[in-house]
Amino acid sequence: MLLVTGVSGGLGQLVAERLAGRDDVVLGTRAPLPGARRVDFDDPGSLPEAFAGIDTLLLISAGYGEDDTVIARHDAAISAAERAGVGHVVYTSLTGAGDHLPYALAHRWTERRLSASTSLKWTILRNGLYAELLAFLAAPGADGRLTAPLADGRLAAVARADLAEIAARVALDPAPHAGRVYELTGSRALGGAELATATGTAYEPETLAEARKRISASGALDFQVPMLVGTYSAIAGDFLATPDTGDLHTLLGRAPLDPLEVYAEAVGAGPGW
Repeated sequence: MLLVTGVSGGLGQLVAERLAGRDDVVLGTRAPLPGARRVDFDDPGSLPEAFAGIDTLLLISAGYGEDDTVIARHDAAISAAERAGVGHVVYTSLTGAGDHLPYALAHRWTERRLSASTSLKWTILRNGLYAELLAFLAAPGADGRLTAPLADGRLAAVARADLAEIAARVALDPAPHAGRVYELTGSRALGGAELATATGTAYEPETLAEARKRISASGALDFQVPMLVGTYSAIAGDFLATPDTGDLHTLLGRAPLDPLEVYAEAVGAGPGW
């Protein structure tokens, strides 16, 4: 039996949609959802019942929070999986190039925690940044300008749908992937000029200081400000530009979705990445 966590939104929801109707899959969410088990990493007492009878756990990163909060959530989930006799954990992590990002530490801690387990088999899916997230970070303004502080840097963004498909496939048959770490970045790297062309705007990047001031004034939570500015900085420094070296294409079994098309579509759809 496979348990998929975090299915009320984002990547987890896309995975759940691909696995809908299967009698060998259980969905888990902290929010009430018909037919789903309650899985609340902030309430470890909810986990023994949730993990009962589970053979494989697809652990969707619970990364919304400070490092210590995220680490505590992931530790609770992994510890509960060990106690429940879960055999294999598939974890959605962060691309290795993302070590420069402010939120990388909790992902690397979780990878280390899994590798140290004496009872669990594991697979790490190191996801690149979403093309849909890029649409949030670099959305054009109403004035016809794209001002995201990307400088001349580029991002090998990847379609969230491709990552969801891979997560579902690996979790349904994890044995061939035991002990593997997959790097899942996009098929090509995108820069500010290309994003502007795709949206019919002019690329006039602001500075990181200007971006920090804008984000701080937007009502963002305290931990989100350095998170977003650090993401811009890593892209601008060209640390996230290396495109897929084979894992994405191999696990998909087809050509990945074009990240520029996904970006443009997400921009047109507005908020909700």
